[in-house]
Amino acid sequence: MHKTHLLIDNRDVATEDYLEVRDPGRHDDVVGLLAQATPAHVDQAVRAAHRAFAGWRRVPLAERQALLLQAADVLAAEGPKVAELMARESGMPVATNAAEASMAAAVIRDNAELAPEALRPLEVEDEASAVIVEKVPVGVVAGIVPWNAPIILTMRKLAPALVCGNTLVLKPAPSAALGLSALLARIAALFPPGVINVVHGGAEAGQALTTHPLVRKVSFTGGGAVARSIMKAAADTLKGVQFELGGNDPAIVLADADLDQAIPRIVGGAFRRAGQFCFAVKRIYVHTSLHDAFVERFCAEVDRFTVGHPLQAGVTLGPMNNEAQYRYVGQLAERARAAGAEVRVLGTRADPEGWSQGWYLQPMVVPDADPDSELVREEQFGPIVPIVRFDDVEQAVAWANDSELGLASSVWSRDEAAAVAVARRIEAGMTFINNAGTSRLGQRHSPFGGVKQSGIGRESSEVGLGEYVEYHAINVHK
Repeated sequence: MHKTHLLIDNRDVATEDYLEVRDPGRHDDVVGLLAQATPAHVDQAVRAAHRAFAGWRRVPLAERQALLLQAADVLAAEGPKVAELMARESGMPVATNAAEASMAAAVIRDNAELAPEALRPLEVEDEASAVIVEKVPVGVVAGIVPWNAPIILTMRKLAPALVCGNTLVLKPAPSAALGLSALLARIAALFPPGVINVVHGGAEAGQALTTHPLVRKVSFTGGGAVARSIMKAAADTLKGVQFELGGNDPAIVLADADLDQAIPRIVGGAFRRAGQFCFAVKRIYVHTSLHDAFVERFCAEVDRFTVGHPLQAGVTLGPMNNEAQYRYVGQLAERARAAGAEVRVLGTRADPEGWSQGWYLQPMVVPDADPDSELVREEQFGPIVPIVRFDDVEQAVAWANDSELGLASSVWSRDEAAAVAVARRIEAGMTFINNAGTSRLGQRHSPFGGVKQSGIGRESSEVGLGEYVEYHAINVHK
């Protein structure tokens, strides 16, 4: 059994209280024990980061880059080794975890390579004066990470923060911290003590971290309710905040869409990680001329999923990560049925006898859904997706925009110019054309984040690096 301690000043720190981390696919299995930090532990971690900041900010950028590139190599090598452990604690498939580690290594490399240009100071001069505008680190950054894609979401905070010269205190989600913490310990060992610190715990530890006077910025990925609480707590010391929150991401399938191409990609975009990721396709608007054919072909594709424990051979869809999300999605489906909707339950149970031992849900599709129904208007964050028919694009765009969320979206058409024209009218931080995610080029250069209540600020790209600096203007009078 794995026992994970806190990591402060590059040292394991034991605590008096440890949380049992249970397998969401086998409730009786305890995967490991996770140290629970008190406010005193959090203070210790923040002060370690604060002490380290004075020296780390003076390390030349080229040296910080080199260390991060080493960290990327460590992550790429070590990530597959903890993929099975992460599958047991989070419910995500082993292959998904291994692929995530590889993508996260690319995130580190991208930030390291983009940094020299992104951090280049502005220098202008005339006969009377010179102006230098430098980009300087903010100080201690608190990074709070969810359970659904913990490696890549952590590295989206760690890489830009460190290459800009900041130090970190990270708080992973309790239900996905074991494998991630093992990786962070290996990475932290490359850096001076105190540059990377890791604490664990619930609301008390989170409150201590987000209110600590030495924390200068909080970067949080998760839900809106917690973000609002963090924002209020940050106000007392005027901390900066960067939030990547949820989305109710629409896919608009135009009349000329190539269904052979679109359907497998939309299925992947809706049901990857059992629908438990922020920019999953959560509502699909299909032109009425394609609706019926789309529904039948889409359901046939979804019906190919095999649901079960992620370590079981042949399983392609794992369980919900936790009981609360399992019950929420199940109740959404029940209320949809009670309101008269057709809810198609698809896929195959890998282990029918062990079904009740995990938070398992088969994938569900709701065809011809009411555009004003709860299932369409609320983020599901699970393996259920509604399909809404539309007659004209104006109506589809209006429905897509009728939400307080605006993370990602997608448009599907053979006519790329027409699709881009539709995309420009969607209120979202990101829109994908003929896919449900970013390309490799997009991962490097697309600012990741949302509008409205889907977030504040951005991660990734040159813009994401800008979240971790302040501007220092020096005006020399001749």
